[in-house]
Amino acid sequence: MIRIKKPSRIFTAMPTLAALAAAGCTLFAGPASAAADAGYPNRPIRIVIGFPAGGGADNTARLYGDALSKELGQPVIIDNKPGAGTTIAAETVAKAAPDGYTLYLATASVMGSDKVLYKNIKYEPSDFVPITRLVSAPLVLAVNKDTGIHSVADLIARAKAKPGALNYSSSGNGVITHLAGVHFSKLAGVQMTHVPYKGGAPSAQAVAAGDVQLTFATAPSIKPMIDAGKAVPIAVTSGQRSPANPDYPTIAESGVKGYDLSAWYGLFAPARTPPEIVDKLFAATRKVMANPELKRKFLAQGDEVSTSASVAEFQQFAAREGKIGIDLVLSSGAKLD
Repeated sequence: MIRIKKPSRIFTAMPTLAALAAAGCTLFAGPASAAADAGYPNRPIRIVIGFPAGGGADNTARLYGDALSKELGQPVIIDNKPGAGTTIAAETVAKAAPDGYTLYLATASVMGSDKVLYKNIKYEPSDFVPITRLVSAPLVLAVNKDTGIHSVADLIARAKAKPGALNYSSSGNGVITHLAGVHFSKLAGVQMTHVPYKGGAPSAQAVAAGDVQLTFATAPSIKPMIDAGKAVPIAVTSGQRSPANPDYPTIAESGVKGYDLSAWYGLFAPARTPPEIVDKLFAATRKVMANPELKRKFLAQGDEVSTSASVAEFQQFAAREGKIGIDLVLSSGAKLD
């Protein structure tokens, strides 16, 4: 598979470590921990993502990276490493030095479904330390404007009339935008054909161009196509309507009972990253993500800030979400080299 390297973007800011100390995070005590805490960070931090520029993950990483840079007083580099369903990016982080300078913005797939879907990957969920959830949001079920599909009921009727004829795009095999389609097909009793792309932006563009008929997309990825009139939103994937798009009905209220699936992005570090660095990143993230202006920016792109209550809470959450992903991959029967 061809590896595509997108230009990195660097955020810089003047140091504000005093503000971090005022955030009141609980750090590990002791001379060694205190020394490590005092010295971190003293050089640029890299956040790796498994998607190209322009999609939901990229937009989230850049908004967050800008805010984190200002808080920690060091450049934050967003490193796009798309391909192989985000496994190239995940392997990069798994092999990185556990020093807090290489981080991973990822979804639940890294916590289990990658291992089930890809037989040759060289990392385990235990190779990562979950730090905190950043944002969460339902996906948007959208169709090409020329399909004549105007509702979930229309979609189901078309899919049942022509099993396998409808194609849906995703941002990669095994990620939430793929598994949302698997879950829909299972609960609605229909057959559709999955077409993976290397990221949310090309996946959304495929719907706009008519290369596929529909997609389960992150809101930032599909919004430009909706605004341009090339894609039509017909539902959201969460159990309740989204504050960002309250006029969009849910798939569940549209007739597919029990459908409830939302996307989220979280921050991870390589295993064995010192606890005091994990704590510092957690505290800094909680502080910057609480900023009302940043929350407004995320909401404008369809995401809700949903940082975790603690590192332990996110670790438990990520493990549960990873199990859900494993179950969905197993039910899809998908396997990749």
